Amino acid sequence: MKHTAFVAAIAAPALLVLAACGAPPPAMSPDKGFGESPVLPTAKPSTVIKIAKAVGWTNGQTPVAAEGLKVAALAQGLEHPRWIYVLPNGDILVAETSQPAKPDDVKGFKGWLGNLLMTQAGAVVKSANRITLLRDANGDGVPELRKVFLSGLNSPMGMALIGKTFYVANTDAVMAFDYEPGATEIKGAGRKLTDLPAGALNHHWTKNIIASPDGSKLYATVGSNSNVGENGMAAEDGRAAIWQIDPATGAHRIFASGIRNPNGLAWQPVSGALWTAANERDEIGNDLVPDYMTSVQDGGFYGWPYSYYGQTVDSRVSPQRPDLVAKAIKPDYALGAHTASLGLAFYTGKALPAAYHGGAFIGQHGSWNRNPVNGYQVLFVPFANGKPAGKPQLVLSGFLNAKGQAQGRPVGVAVDQAGAVLVADDVGNTIWRITAKP
Repeated sequence: MKHTAFVAAIAAPALLVLAACGAPPPAMSPDKGFGESPVLPTAKPSTVIKIAKAVGWTNGQTPVAAEGLKVAALAQGLEHPRWIYVLPNGDILVAETSQPAKPDDVKGFKGWLGNLLMTQAGAVVKSANRITLLRDANGDGVPELRKVFLSGLNSPMGMALIGKTFYVANTDAVMAFDYEPGATEIKGAGRKLTDLPAGALNHHWTKNIIASPDGSKLYATVGSNSNVGENGMAAEDGRAAIWQIDPATGAHRIFASGIRNPNGLAWQPVSGALWTAANERDEIGNDLVPDYMTSVQDGGFYGWPYSYYGQTVDSRVSPQRPDLVAKAIKPDYALGAHTASLGLAFYTGKALPAAYHGGAFIGQHGSWNRNPVNGYQVLFVPFANGKPAGKPQLVLSGFLNAKGQAQGRPVGVAVDQAGAVLVADDVGNTIWRITAKP
């Protein structure tokens, strides 16, 4: 039996087994899971699985841009590009990466099946473990140079530059490398700044970093080691948190906690606050719990795993912590249930229409556990006075074909030096570039 046939033969009954664990209520209209006050239906432990099989783009197809915008490929043929960083000279860095080996995360039937399904969704591929440089000096969307900038990494994602030091967040450590402005590659050996939680479980493996505006601090995201603490809270030490790291010494502290899986990090241009995009918990229905973006308070606790959206208690967690639930902060803005909202970038450019100035672009990787699916798009949320100010707007769609298969899945977003919005597509192996129509 061929591998694909074998997968189908064993996956189908497995899905039936999980579905039998509890049937969730019919899904709400997706828009009810967005905004400052999302609808939170009654939780019902249940497992919903609906995979958009990864197939990639064909015949020159592209995503569909919103009215007044256009989209084109900046670079194609990459290997699972997930994150983007723009250097001060305009060079665009792309982390080509995937999950590391984490044998304890696929133990048992549930872990094995989860890994199988993520493979179908295009999320489990061999990691290139490198960062590629794209140089588009004249900003016309056609890079004059493409080359490997840094290799030999360990499932890298986040990148940051402070002075002449380039930092990379591997899955297990923040690394520091010497960098000369304008360099097209880094050859020297890096040094470890600080370890990050990883190991054989390492459930949420992606780690992102951002530098403070003055360069005095780094902030790193560390996702949880479980869905809702089922591996024991000892496995969550230092996780479900954003760390603050001293780039001079590597000393760190927990800046904010109770955030199940933070990924995107960005400084809000008006308020100066740190914001993150985070993925919430699963297995309590089609519409729980909405992913979100929020400002991040120093010392703030955001609920995971004991509660969500403030004081909504998750009864699956034992023992409970009413003391933590009482101080849990409600996120600022919901981004839809199971959308896997990963990328976050505030628009500080001028090239797009004025309606986009100052707002946030969000890359939604797309659901695997909602029926019908949710996400698989890039959204924009307008801001005023440093806070969300309106409904989300669809910026880039068409990632699913007529059969519901994933031609692409958006991940990281960034703004290039010319003011175009860049989107990493890890299934389409492409960096898309959004510009204004002439």
